[in-house]
Amino acid sequence: MAAKKPDKFEKWLLEGLKSTDSQTHHIDAWWKVMCLTGVDYFSTLGYQPGIAFLAANILSPVATLVLVIVTLFGALPAYCFVAERSPNGQGSVAMLEGLLPGWRGKTIVLLLLGFAATGFIITITLSAADATAHILENPLIPFWMHQKNRVLVTLLLITTLGAVFLKGFKEAIGISVWIVGIYLLLTNIIVGWGLWQIAAHPALLNDWVQKLVTNFGNGFNMLTTACLLFPSLALGLSGFETGVAVMPMVRGDATDTPQNPAGRIRNAKHLLTTAALIMSYYLVASSLVTTLLIPAELYKEGGEANGRALAYLAHTHLGEIFGTFYDFSTIMILWFAGASAIAGLLSLVPRYLPRYGMAPEWAGAVRPLVMFFTVIAYGVTVIFKADVDAQAGAYATGVLVLITSAALASAITSWQNRLPKKYFFSIISIVFIWTSIVNITQKPEGVRIALFFVLSILVTSFVSRAFRSTELRVETVTLDKKASEFINAACKSHWGEIRLLASRAGSTDLSEKEAHARMIHSIQAREGNFIFLEVETEDVSEFSDTVLEVTGHEIDGYHVLRCKSLAVPNAIAAILLHIRDKTKKNPHVYLGWTEGHPIVYTFKFIFFGEGETATLTREIIRTIEPNDFKRPLVHVA
Repeated sequence: MAAKKPDKFEKWLLEGLKSTDSQTHHIDAWWKVMCLTGVDYFSTLGYQPGIAFLAANILSPVATLVLVIVTLFGALPAYCFVAERSPNGQGSVAMLEGLLPGWRGKTIVLLLLGFAATGFIITITLSAADATAHILENPLIPFWMHQKNRVLVTLLLITTLGAVFLKGFKEAIGISVWIVGIYLLLTNIIVGWGLWQIAAHPALLNDWVQKLVTNFGNGFNMLTTACLLFPSLALGLSGFETGVAVMPMVRGDATDTPQNPAGRIRNAKHLLTTAALIMSYYLVASSLVTTLLIPAELYKEGGEANGRALAYLAHTHLGEIFGTFYDFSTIMILWFAGASAIAGLLSLVPRYLPRYGMAPEWAGAVRPLVMFFTVIAYGVTVIFKADVDAQAGAYATGVLVLITSAALASAITSWQNRLPKKYFFSIISIVFIWTSIVNITQKPEGVRIALFFVLSILVTSFVSRAFRSTELRVETVTLDKKASEFINAACKSHWGEIRLLASRAGSTDLSEKEAHARMIHSIQAREGNFIFLEVETEDVSEFSDTVLEVTGHEIDGYHVLRCKSLAVPNAIAAILLHIRDKTKKNPHVYLGWTEGHPIVYTFKFIFFGEGETATLTREIIRTIEPNDFKRPLVHVA
């Protein structure tokens, strides 16, 4: 039966499906890719100064300085280490998977993917909602339209963002370069004006220092309090995980090889370091400027500087025209902040879930995933009514868990390899574990939302694996010389039948098993000999075999075929179909019924690669070959 030829829409939709790195077909200079990740990272400047002041009040610049120190000497070194160990964009998720083989590693991956999905999806919805707030709070927009159209405008922004990625990564990177460049330029004008004002009026700085001394007494108390306030400012750390995830988009050197992409790793470190240094300058400068130049009461809910401290300075001191341009720039970067989140999702999901059999095959293509994530973002937006504050806790939880995983992966790997940085990364891990615990304690709604995503990932993943369990799951079968001789000898025998007798790996009672099979299936010795087939399971948490290697062995005069596979029924079906195609004969396989509850064996097959072998082997063959007369024959007794 000829396969249905895909139409133009299907071909466009599933473009790149067979490529292992379809989501990274566009490669660009590291500083351009930095802008793609920076739309999320740098966009936090729109609300970070206000968050810092509400959490730390006049201590905000000191608390922000602590955040910068943790960024430069904690998160940055950890992610540079991760970049060295996962140059293809796998990130800390893959590092932890490698440290824990089998289902333990897969479970860790699924948990982290749940938190990653939380962070990335909430990035899309929260940033779009914040952009909507800037649009609707513009003086030109009537007040009555604010609440009525909040959800609708947010959905429209998310739709246009998804449309950009349906077009392609090249377009997304090009847009992000312009958005980030203009936004940072305008922000620098505001911050530069503020620093000039502080320099021109020394009393502002003196009064602030006097208030710090009055409230905290000495520098040690200030620093201690600022450290304790660090978890409340942790949103300023967002962006590192995406920076590693998009590494395959970073152009390396002409001499790079898949085994040693030294140029890509170096440039990825440039990306991470440059983004961290730029953000560090803006965080400290904007916090100092907004704390000294904006009255405290304007930060409160309903105040003119609430959630838009830099925008307030732009409108109040640099004129309405400049303020309007800055508002537009802020809206653009907040709208496009979801681009880095989509890039992160498109990097992580196709690398893991399809390989585990825990996502449909189309999940390996970019465009269906973009549509899927856009629909999820619609749902989150409607559920939270495009409320920024309601989503902030979940966003912080997702970000902190991913950064903590990177620190832990770096620490564990360093200890295993006895690297000098093992104590350093251990301290960083403790800092981020503490930060995550404090954040979860202070904002429990965030972890509840995150756990919903985690549970959704786990349930849908296992359901998908169950539905896909009858796929062939073997790309290529190879027979060694001895195995081929056994098959050819069977073809040339008197009856010309190829009879495979399934046997448990390592069995020693071959004569007894053959005698029992001849009796049960009424096969006389003159009708030909059996070829024993032994399938040994290996890492059953994986889903598909690229190459199934079958070797032939002579044991006590019996012919035995052996192979290692992820699932016994799928391997048997693949071997039978390969022999049929090679010999143009329908081979026979002889199996026995498995005793036990069918539900138990269903789960056993999904998770351990074994189960009701006879039924599953026949079903897999039926799925692949619709013609009854062309199917290998499965006998069971």
